[in-house]
Amino acid sequence: MQKLWTKNFTIITVGSAISMLGNMVAGFAIGLLVLEKTDSTFLYSIFMVFYNMPKIIAPIMAGPVVDRFSRRKIIYTLDFISASIYLFMFLVLNADFFNFFALLAVCIVIGSIDGIYTVAYESFYPNLITAGNFRKAYSISSMLMPLASFMTPVASTVYNVIGTLAPLFLFNSVTFFVAAVCETQIKYTEEGREGKLSSGVKNYIDDFRAGLEYIKGEKALIVITSYFFVCNMAGGVMNTLLLPFFKNNAQLFSHIPIDVITLYTLITTTGLAGRFTGGLIHYKFKYPADKKLFIAIFVYFACSICDGFKLWLPVPVMFVVFFFVGIISVTSYNIRISATQSYVPDTVRGRFNGTFQMITTMGTLTGQIVAGSLGEFLPERTILIGMMIVNVTAITLTMFRHREDVKPLYNRDI
Repeated sequence: MQKLWTKNFTIITVGSAISMLGNMVAGFAIGLLVLEKTDSTFLYSIFMVFYNMPKIIAPIMAGPVVDRFSRRKIIYTLDFISASIYLFMFLVLNADFFNFFALLAVCIVIGSIDGIYTVAYESFYPNLITAGNFRKAYSISSMLMPLASFMTPVASTVYNVIGTLAPLFLFNSVTFFVAAVCETQIKYTEEGREGKLSSGVKNYIDDFRAGLEYIKGEKALIVITSYFFVCNMAGGVMNTLLLPFFKNNAQLFSHIPIDVITLYTLITTTGLAGRFTGGLIHYKFKYPADKKLFIAIFVYFACSICDGFKLWLPVPVMFVVFFFVGIISVTSYNIRISATQSYVPDTVRGRFNGTFQMITTMGTLTGQIVAGSLGEFLPERTILIGMMIVNVTAITLTMFRHREDVKPLYNRDI
Protein backbone atom coordinates (compact mmCIF):
# COMPACT_ATOMS: atom_id res chain seq x y z
CA MET A 1 0.00 0.00 0.00
CA GLN A 2 1.41 3.37 -1.02
CA LYS A 3 1.80 6.34 1.28
CA LEU A 4 -1.45 8.28 1.64
CA TRP A 5 -0.14 11.61 2.93
CA THR A 6 1.32 13.00 -0.28
CA LYS A 7 1.84 16.76 -0.50
CA ASN A 8 -1.12 17.30 -2.84
CA PHE A 9 -3.47 15.22 -0.69
CA THR A 10 -2.36 17.13 2.40
CA ILE A 11 -2.96 20.50 0.74
CA ILE A 12 -6.46 19.68 -0.49
CA THR A 13 -7.37 18.18 2.89
CA VAL A 14 -6.18 21.24 4.79
CA GLY A 15 -7.85 23.61 2.32
CA SER A 16 -11.12 21.71 2.53
CA ALA A 17 -11.02 21.71 6.33
CA ILE A 18 -10.44 25.49 6.47
CA SER A 19 -13.28 26.32 4.07
CA MET A 20 -15.63 24.00 5.96
CA LEU A 21 -14.98 25.94 9.17
CA GLY A 22 -16.40 29.07 7.62
CA ASN A 23 -19.12 27.27 5.68
CA MET A 24 -20.57 25.75 8.83
CA VAL A 25 -20.65 29.13 10.52
CA ALA A 26 -22.31 30.79 7.52
CA GLY A 27 -24.92 28.06 7.14
CA PHE A 28 -25.91 28.41 10.77
CA ALA A 29 -25.85 32.20 10.65
CA ILE A 30 -27.95 32.60 7.50
CA GLY A 31 -30.55 30.07 8.63
CA LEU A 32 -30.90 31.67 12.05
CA LEU A 33 -31.04 35.14 10.49
CA VAL A 34 -33.97 34.17 8.26
CA LEU A 35 -35.84 32.31 11.00
CA GLU A 36 -35.51 35.12 13.53
CA LYS A 37 -36.35 37.94 11.10
CA THR A 38 -39.42 36.18 9.63
CA ASP A 39 -40.48 33.94 12.55
CA SER A 40 -41.97 31.54 9.97
CA THR A 41 -41.16 27.88 9.33
CA PHE A 42 -42.61 28.27 5.84
CA LEU A 43 -40.36 31.22 4.88
CA TYR A 44 -37.41 29.43 6.49
CA SER A 45 -38.06 26.44 4.24
CA ILE A 46 -38.48 28.74 1.20
CA PHE A 47 -35.04 30.17 1.92
CA MET A 48 -33.58 26.65 2.06
CA VAL A 49 -35.35 25.76 -1.20
CA PHE A 50 -33.88 28.80 -2.97
CA TYR A 51 -30.44 27.96 -1.64
CA ASN A 52 -30.66 24.38 -2.91
CA MET A 53 -32.58 25.04 -6.15
CA PRO A 54 -29.46 25.97 -8.17
CA LYS A 55 -27.88 22.71 -7.03
CA ILE A 56 -30.38 20.91 -9.25
CA ILE A 57 -29.31 22.64 -12.47
CA ALA A 58 -25.71 23.69 -11.79
CA PRO A 59 -24.18 20.23 -11.09
CA ILE A 60 -25.47 18.43 -14.19
CA MET A 61 -24.65 21.43 -16.38
CA ALA A 62 -21.17 21.64 -14.83
CA GLY A 63 -20.41 17.93 -15.33
CA PRO A 64 -19.13 18.15 -18.93
CA VAL A 65 -17.13 21.30 -18.11
CA VAL A 66 -15.53 19.62 -15.09
CA ASP A 67 -14.52 16.66 -17.28
CA ARG A 68 -12.96 18.93 -19.92
CA PHE A 69 -11.34 21.76 -17.93
CA SER A 70 -8.92 21.94 -15.02
CA ARG A 71 -10.77 20.91 -11.88
CA ARG A 72 -8.06 22.42 -9.70
CA LYS A 73 -8.55 25.87 -11.26
CA ILE A 74 -12.32 25.60 -10.95
CA ILE A 75 -12.01 24.77 -7.23
CA TYR A 76 -9.77 27.65 -6.18
CA THR A 77 -11.51 30.19 -8.44
CA LEU A 78 -14.87 29.42 -6.85
CA ASP A 79 -13.36 29.72 -3.38
CA PHE A 80 -12.01 33.18 -4.20
CA ILE A 81 -15.46 34.21 -5.46
CA SER A 82 -17.10 32.85 -2.29
CA ALA A 83 -14.69 34.85 -0.14
CA SER A 84 -15.76 38.02 -1.96
CA ILE A 85 -19.47 37.27 -1.56
CA TYR A 86 -19.23 36.65 2.18
CA LEU A 87 -17.19 39.84 2.62
CA PHE A 88 -20.00 41.72 0.86
CA MET A 89 -22.59 40.09 3.15
CA PHE A 90 -20.57 41.15 6.19
CA LEU A 91 -20.51 44.76 5.03
CA VAL A 92 -24.26 44.77 4.29
CA LEU A 93 -25.29 43.15 7.57
CA ASN A 94 -22.88 45.31 9.52
CA ALA A 95 -24.88 48.27 8.19
CA ASP A 96 -27.96 46.65 9.77
CA PHE A 97 -29.65 46.03 6.42
CA PHE A 98 -31.93 43.04 5.87
CA ASN A 99 -34.10 42.26 2.87
CA PHE A 100 -35.52 38.76 2.53
CA PHE A 101 -35.68 38.83 -1.28
CA ALA A 102 -32.18 40.25 -1.64
CA LEU A 103 -30.91 37.46 0.61
CA LEU A 104 -32.72 34.92 -1.58
CA ALA A 105 -30.90 36.29 -4.64
CA VAL A 106 -27.53 36.01 -2.92
CA CYS A 107 -28.38 32.48 -1.81
CA ILE A 108 -29.11 31.49 -5.41
CA VAL A 109 -25.59 32.59 -6.36
CA ILE A 110 -24.05 30.79 -3.36
CA GLY A 111 -26.07 27.66 -4.12
CA SER A 112 -24.87 27.68 -7.74
CA ILE A 113 -21.25 28.01 -6.63
CA ASP A 114 -21.66 25.20 -4.10
CA GLY A 115 -23.26 22.94 -6.71
CA ILE A 116 -20.41 23.42 -9.20
CA TYR A 117 -17.74 23.27 -6.51
CA THR A 118 -19.01 19.95 -5.16
CA VAL A 119 -18.86 18.31 -8.60
CA ALA A 120 -15.36 19.66 -9.28
CA TYR A 121 -14.03 18.75 -5.83
CA GLU A 122 -15.50 15.23 -5.73
CA SER A 123 -14.19 14.55 -9.25
CA PHE A 124 -10.70 15.89 -8.50
CA TYR A 125 -10.23 14.44 -5.01
CA PRO A 126 -9.89 10.75 -6.09
CA ASN A 127 -6.97 11.67 -8.37
CA LEU A 128 -4.94 12.73 -5.33
CA ILE A 129 -5.47 9.41 -3.51
CA THR A 130 -2.73 6.82 -3.89
CA ALA A 131 -3.62 3.26 -4.89
CA GLY A 132 -5.16 1.12 -2.14
CA ASN A 133 -5.99 4.07 0.10
CA PHE A 134 -9.53 5.01 -0.93
CA ARG A 135 -11.05 3.73 2.33
CA LYS A 136 -8.63 5.72 4.49
CA ALA A 137 -8.84 8.85 2.34
CA TYR A 138 -12.63 9.01 2.50
CA SER A 139 -12.53 8.25 6.21
CA ILE A 140 -10.40 11.36 6.63
CA SER A 141 -12.73 13.31 4.35
CA SER A 142 -15.76 12.23 6.37
CA MET A 143 -14.15 13.50 9.58
CA LEU A 144 -13.57 17.02 8.27
CA MET A 145 -17.20 18.17 8.27
CA PRO A 146 -17.97 16.94 11.81
CA LEU A 147 -14.74 18.53 13.02
CA ALA A 148 -15.64 21.82 11.35
CA SER A 149 -19.16 21.63 12.75
CA PHE A 150 -17.87 22.24 16.24
CA MET A 151 -17.79 25.85 15.05
CA THR A 152 -21.61 25.91 15.20
CA PRO A 153 -21.88 26.12 19.02
CA VAL A 154 -19.02 28.62 18.93
CA ALA A 155 -20.99 30.72 16.45
CA SER A 156 -24.08 30.42 18.63
CA THR A 157 -22.12 31.62 21.66
CA VAL A 158 -20.64 34.56 19.73
CA TYR A 159 -24.09 35.54 18.52
CA ASN A 160 -25.57 35.36 22.02
CA VAL A 161 -22.75 37.52 23.40
CA ILE A 162 -22.50 40.23 20.74
CA GLY A 163 -26.08 40.10 19.42
CA THR A 164 -25.21 40.34 15.72
CA LEU A 165 -24.42 37.80 13.01
CA ALA A 166 -22.30 40.10 10.81
CA PRO A 167 -18.82 39.14 12.17
CA LEU A 168 -19.56 35.48 11.41
CA PHE A 169 -19.70 36.28 7.70
CA LEU A 170 -16.35 38.08 7.90
CA PHE A 171 -14.89 34.94 9.45
CA ASN A 172 -16.34 32.90 6.59
CA SER A 173 -14.83 35.24 3.99
CA VAL A 174 -11.38 34.85 5.53
CA THR A 175 -11.58 31.05 5.65
CA PHE A 176 -12.60 30.79 1.97
CA PHE A 177 -9.74 33.10 0.98
CA VAL A 178 -7.18 31.06 2.92
CA ALA A 179 -8.57 27.81 1.46
CA ALA A 180 -8.30 29.20 -2.08
CA VAL A 181 -4.68 30.24 -1.53
CA CYS A 182 -3.90 26.72 -0.27
CA GLU A 183 -5.55 25.13 -3.31
CA THR A 184 -3.45 27.17 -5.73
CA GLN A 185 -0.41 25.31 -4.34
CA ILE A 186 -1.58 21.88 -5.53
CA LYS A 187 0.80 20.58 -8.18
CA TYR A 188 -1.02 18.02 -10.30
CA THR A 189 -1.05 17.63 -14.06
CA GLU A 190 -4.58 17.16 -15.35
CA GLU A 191 -4.04 15.44 -18.66
CA GLY A 192 -6.55 16.45 -21.34
CA ARG A 193 -8.23 19.06 -19.13
CA GLU A 194 -6.82 22.28 -20.49
CA GLY A 195 -9.79 22.83 -22.81
CA LYS A 196 -10.73 26.28 -23.99
CA LEU A 197 -14.17 27.87 -23.83
CA SER A 198 -13.87 28.42 -27.58
CA SER A 199 -14.21 24.65 -28.12
CA GLY A 200 -17.88 25.36 -28.72
CA VAL A 201 -21.30 24.19 -27.71
CA LYS A 202 -21.17 21.00 -29.79
CA ASN A 203 -18.42 19.45 -27.67
CA TYR A 204 -20.39 20.29 -24.56
CA ILE A 205 -23.54 18.61 -25.88
CA ASP A 206 -21.59 15.55 -27.03
CA ASP A 207 -19.90 15.26 -23.63
CA PHE A 208 -23.25 15.65 -21.89
CA ARG A 209 -24.85 12.87 -23.93
CA ALA A 210 -21.85 10.57 -23.47
CA GLY A 211 -22.09 10.97 -19.70
CA LEU A 212 -25.79 10.10 -19.67
CA GLU A 213 -25.20 7.05 -21.87
CA TYR A 214 -22.56 5.79 -19.44
CA ILE A 215 -24.85 6.13 -16.44
CA LYS A 216 -27.77 4.44 -18.27
CA GLY A 217 -25.56 1.40 -18.82
CA GLU A 218 -24.68 1.01 -15.13
CA LYS A 219 -27.61 -0.52 -13.23
CA ALA A 220 -25.86 -0.43 -9.87
CA LEU A 221 -25.29 3.33 -10.16
CA ILE A 222 -28.94 3.84 -11.11
CA VAL A 223 -30.13 1.86 -8.06
CA ILE A 224 -27.82 3.77 -5.71
CA THR A 225 -28.82 7.15 -7.14
CA SER A 226 -32.52 6.26 -6.95
CA TYR A 227 -32.30 5.38 -3.27
CA PHE A 228 -30.31 8.45 -2.35
CA PHE A 229 -32.97 10.65 -3.92
CA VAL A 230 -35.37 9.39 -1.24
CA CYS A 231 -32.67 9.34 1.45
CA ASN A 232 -31.88 12.99 0.81
CA MET A 233 -35.60 13.80 0.78
CA ALA A 234 -35.85 12.33 4.28
CA GLY A 235 -32.76 14.29 5.29
CA GLY A 236 -34.26 17.47 3.86
CA VAL A 237 -37.38 16.99 5.97
CA MET A 238 -35.40 16.27 9.13
CA ASN A 239 -32.87 19.09 8.78
CA THR A 240 -35.58 21.62 7.96
CA LEU A 241 -37.68 20.71 10.99
CA LEU A 242 -35.01 20.34 13.68
CA LEU A 243 -34.44 24.02 14.50
CA PRO A 244 -38.17 24.93 14.29
CA PHE A 245 -38.95 21.95 16.55
CA PHE A 246 -36.71 23.28 19.31
CA LYS A 247 -37.93 26.86 18.90
CA ASN A 248 -41.62 25.91 18.71
CA ASN A 249 -41.51 23.47 21.63
CA ALA A 250 -39.47 25.36 24.19
CA GLN A 251 -41.85 24.18 26.94
CA LEU A 252 -40.59 20.61 26.47
CA PHE A 253 -37.13 21.75 27.52
CA SER A 254 -38.01 24.19 30.29
CA HIS A 255 -36.23 21.93 32.80
CA ILE A 256 -32.94 22.30 30.88
CA PRO A 257 -30.84 25.22 32.23
CA ILE A 258 -29.84 26.54 28.78
CA ASP A 259 -31.73 28.26 25.99
CA VAL A 260 -33.27 26.11 23.24
CA ILE A 261 -30.95 27.41 20.48
CA THR A 262 -27.88 26.36 22.45
CA LEU A 263 -29.53 23.02 23.23
CA TYR A 264 -30.22 22.54 19.51
CA THR A 265 -26.59 23.25 18.60
CA LEU A 266 -25.27 20.94 21.32
CA ILE A 267 -27.51 18.03 20.29
CA THR A 268 -26.77 18.38 16.58
CA THR A 269 -23.07 18.79 17.34
CA THR A 270 -23.24 15.53 19.29
CA GLY A 271 -24.47 13.88 16.09
CA LEU A 272 -21.52 15.35 14.22
CA ALA A 273 -19.18 14.13 16.95
CA GLY A 274 -20.60 10.69 16.23
CA ARG A 275 -19.77 11.15 12.55
CA PHE A 276 -16.21 12.09 13.45
CA THR A 277 -15.92 9.03 15.66
CA GLY A 278 -17.36 6.85 12.91
CA GLY A 279 -14.82 8.21 10.43
CA LEU A 280 -12.00 7.47 12.87
CA ILE A 281 -13.27 3.91 13.35
CA HIS A 282 -13.54 3.43 9.59
CA TYR A 283 -9.97 4.70 9.18
CA LYS A 284 -8.59 2.33 11.81
CA PHE A 285 -10.63 -0.79 11.09
CA LYS A 286 -11.18 -2.41 7.73
CA TYR A 287 -14.62 -3.91 7.18
CA PRO A 288 -14.74 -7.25 5.32
CA ALA A 289 -15.13 -6.49 1.62
CA ASP A 290 -17.80 -9.17 1.14
CA LYS A 291 -19.95 -7.65 3.94
CA LYS A 292 -19.95 -3.99 2.86
CA LEU A 293 -23.35 -4.02 1.16
CA PHE A 294 -24.93 -5.86 4.11
CA ILE A 295 -23.43 -3.29 6.52
CA ALA A 296 -24.65 -0.38 4.38
CA ILE A 297 -28.23 -1.68 4.12
CA PHE A 298 -28.35 -2.37 7.87
CA VAL A 299 -27.21 1.20 8.51
CA TYR A 300 -29.86 2.61 6.15
CA PHE A 301 -32.62 0.82 8.08
CA ALA A 302 -31.19 1.65 11.52
CA CYS A 303 -30.75 5.36 10.75
CA SER A 304 -34.31 5.64 9.40
CA ILE A 305 -35.81 4.09 12.55
CA CYS A 306 -33.70 6.22 14.89
CA ASP A 307 -34.41 9.43 12.95
CA GLY A 308 -38.14 8.76 13.06
CA PHE A 309 -38.29 8.54 16.85
CA LYS A 310 -35.35 10.46 18.29
CA LEU A 311 -37.27 13.70 18.88
CA TRP A 312 -39.71 11.81 21.13
CA LEU A 313 -36.94 10.78 23.50
CA PRO A 314 -35.83 12.39 26.80
CA VAL A 315 -32.97 14.82 26.24
CA PRO A 316 -30.19 12.58 27.67
CA VAL A 317 -31.30 9.68 25.47
CA MET A 318 -31.64 12.06 22.52
CA PHE A 319 -27.96 12.93 22.87
CA VAL A 320 -27.04 9.23 22.81
CA VAL A 321 -29.16 8.47 19.73
CA PHE A 322 -27.82 11.45 17.79
CA PHE A 323 -24.29 10.25 18.56
CA PHE A 324 -25.10 6.66 17.57
CA VAL A 325 -26.70 7.71 14.26
CA GLY A 326 -23.62 9.81 13.53
CA ILE A 327 -21.30 6.86 14.02
CA ILE A 328 -23.17 4.41 11.82
CA SER A 329 -24.22 6.88 9.10
CA VAL A 330 -20.65 7.85 8.29
CA THR A 331 -19.87 4.15 7.80
CA SER A 332 -22.44 3.82 5.02
CA TYR A 333 -21.26 7.13 3.54
CA ASN A 334 -17.67 5.89 3.33
CA ILE A 335 -18.73 2.61 1.75
CA ARG A 336 -20.86 4.35 -0.87
CA ILE A 337 -18.60 7.22 -1.89
CA SER A 338 -15.34 5.26 -1.93
CA ALA A 339 -17.01 2.52 -3.98
CA THR A 340 -18.58 4.82 -6.57
CA GLN A 341 -15.66 7.26 -6.94
CA SER A 342 -13.13 4.45 -7.39
CA TYR A 343 -15.44 2.64 -9.83
CA VAL A 344 -16.47 5.47 -12.19
CA PRO A 345 -13.76 6.24 -14.80
CA ASP A 346 -12.03 9.60 -14.38
CA THR A 347 -13.09 10.62 -17.90
CA VAL A 348 -16.80 10.65 -16.95
CA ARG A 349 -16.59 11.14 -13.19
CA GLY A 350 -17.60 14.80 -13.39
CA ARG A 351 -20.74 13.95 -15.35
CA PHE A 352 -21.70 11.14 -12.99
CA ASN A 353 -21.12 13.33 -9.95
CA GLY A 354 -23.10 16.13 -11.58
CA THR A 355 -26.04 13.83 -12.29
CA PHE A 356 -25.90 12.28 -8.81
CA GLN A 357 -25.69 15.72 -7.20
CA MET A 358 -28.62 16.99 -9.25
CA ILE A 359 -30.91 14.06 -8.44
CA THR A 360 -30.06 13.90 -4.75
CA THR A 361 -30.44 17.67 -4.41
CA MET A 362 -33.89 17.33 -5.97
CA GLY A 363 -34.59 14.91 -3.14
CA THR A 364 -33.35 17.40 -0.53
CA LEU A 365 -35.40 20.17 -2.13
CA THR A 366 -38.52 18.01 -2.18
CA GLY A 367 -38.04 17.21 1.49
CA GLN A 368 -37.63 20.88 2.38
CA ILE A 369 -40.84 21.78 0.53
CA VAL A 370 -42.73 18.96 2.24
CA ALA A 371 -41.38 19.99 5.64
CA GLY A 372 -42.20 23.66 5.13
CA SER A 373 -45.71 22.96 3.85
CA LEU A 374 -46.70 20.38 6.46
CA GLY A 375 -44.82 22.15 9.25
CA GLU A 376 -47.44 24.91 9.29
CA PHE A 377 -50.18 22.40 10.18
CA LEU A 378 -48.68 19.23 11.68
CA PRO A 379 -46.27 18.60 14.58
CA GLU A 380 -42.66 18.19 13.48
CA ARG A 381 -42.35 14.77 15.12
CA THR A 382 -45.38 13.39 13.27
CA ILE A 383 -43.98 14.54 9.92
CA LEU A 384 -40.64 12.88 10.66
CA ILE A 385 -42.20 9.51 11.44
CA GLY A 386 -44.17 9.60 8.19
CA MET A 387 -41.07 10.51 6.18
CA MET A 388 -38.98 7.73 7.71
CA ILE A 389 -41.67 5.19 6.81
CA VAL A 390 -41.27 6.36 3.21
CA ASN A 391 -37.49 6.01 3.52
CA VAL A 392 -37.68 2.45 4.87
CA THR A 393 -39.96 1.54 1.96
CA ALA A 394 -37.45 2.99 -0.49
CA ILE A 395 -34.58 1.00 1.04
CA THR A 396 -36.58 -2.19 0.61
CA LEU A 397 -37.53 -1.48 -3.02
CA THR A 398 -34.10 -0.28 -4.19
CA MET A 399 -30.97 -1.31 -2.29
CA PHE A 400 -32.37 -4.53 -0.78
CA ARG A 401 -34.39 -5.68 -3.78
CA HIS A 402 -31.51 -5.04 -6.21
CA ARG A 403 -28.72 -6.06 -3.85
CA GLU A 404 -27.26 -8.53 -6.36
CA ASP A 405 -26.75 -5.67 -8.83
CA VAL A 406 -25.11 -3.40 -6.26
CA LYS A 407 -22.99 -6.08 -4.56
CA PRO A 408 -20.17 -6.16 -7.19
CA LEU A 409 -19.74 -2.39 -6.82
CA TYR A 410 -19.90 -2.16 -3.00
CA ASN A 411 -18.13 -5.39 -2.07
CA ARG A 412 -14.66 -4.49 -3.32
CA ASP A 413 -11.32 -4.13 -1.54
CA ILE A 414 -10.25 -0.56 -2.34
